[in-house]
Amino acid sequence: MDIRLIPSPCYVIKEELLRKNLELIRSVKERAGVEIILALKAFAMWKAFPIIREYIPLATASSVHEARLVFEEMGSLSHTCSPAYTEKDFPEIMKYSSHITFNSLSQYERFYPGKICKDKKRPSFGLRINPEFSLVATDLYNPCTPGTRLGITFNKLGESLPEGIEGLHFHVLCESSSYDLEKLLKVVEKKIGHLFNHIKWLNMGGGHLITRKDYDIEHLISLLQSFKRKYPHLEIILEPGSAFTWETGFLMTTVVDIVENDGIQTAILDASFTCHMPDCLEMPYKPIIRHATDPIAGRPTYRIGGCSCLSGDYLGEWSFDKPLKSGDILIFEDMIHYTVVKTTMFNGIPHPSIALWNQFDEIVLYRNFTYEDYKRRMC
Repeated sequence: MDIRLIPSPCYVIKEELLRKNLELIRSVKERAGVEIILALKAFAMWKAFPIIREYIPLATASSVHEARLVFEEMGSLSHTCSPAYTEKDFPEIMKYSSHITFNSLSQYERFYPGKICKDKKRPSFGLRINPEFSLVATDLYNPCTPGTRLGITFNKLGESLPEGIEGLHFHVLCESSSYDLEKLLKVVEKKIGHLFNHIKWLNMGGGHLITRKDYDIEHLISLLQSFKRKYPHLEIILEPGSAFTWETGFLMTTVVDIVENDGIQTAILDASFTCHMPDCLEMPYKPIIRHATDPIAGRPTYRIGGCSCLSGDYLGEWSFDKPLKSGDILIFEDMIHYTVVKTTMFNGIPHPSIALWNQFDEIVLYRNFTYEDYKRRMC
């Protein structure tokens, strides 16, 4: 297929690679005897949900809109966990959720008592705990930093659970290994293992990068099986996000200009880091550009700039085999997880198109964005 037939810029997810990840995740789920569900905060491209449902039928939500999307497009009730619920949203959260996790005891006290306790069809309620232990290096993604707003610390939890609480939830990892999970479980078990006999489910959150090439799948399965042998009554839940679409697609962009200042050449794209690849600036990390390398002396080398007016909307530097020019296509690898859901229309810059590269080597264009999309969003 001629890649130039794809509109630029465009997020392109490859069905073959997505199915490969899904097969692996389903295999881990079945072999370990646990529940693995999709975290919508990382991937909410609902037109691809029919593919995902063939392997994994459940998802987790962080808001009422995500919970509704799970219900409408995955065809299931969501496992919902949010830092805070509102009086306005909570009735819908109840409607669309099979599990609801409270982030604080005050949220539990606000929403649990009363009629919902007596509702036989009510969701299963849980509490998010904060183990005060993390191996995440970047504070922006670390829910266990001092003073965090996320989760109940063990000293506040006490020796027993509030009425009606059937599960516990922790979310501490970020693109982590099974060995990180092993260390975390030792801390959690040591501090609140005495509560495990009083709950029905334990949600181990996300951050399990199961589909990364160096991830030790066999160690994860062994770890989970061992844990289940100790607590056979517990339903164990994992809710990875990035793992579902890790290395399954790319962002195609086009060079629109080359500018030079103080000896630095910048290739300006029809896409933006701040609008379309925010994790590159937030994390930060340097993405892989197809057919480019880290700077090499003597080769054409460029800083890559976005098309917004933000001064810091750039990354660099990369070297290429030959000088870049306007009209050249640049492919940013592995740009499906978290990019699409975080895209903004800052400066009125449209979202990239969204497409599926299916198994028949055809491009299925899911969505183009227009001025009308921008106008509707602004009022």
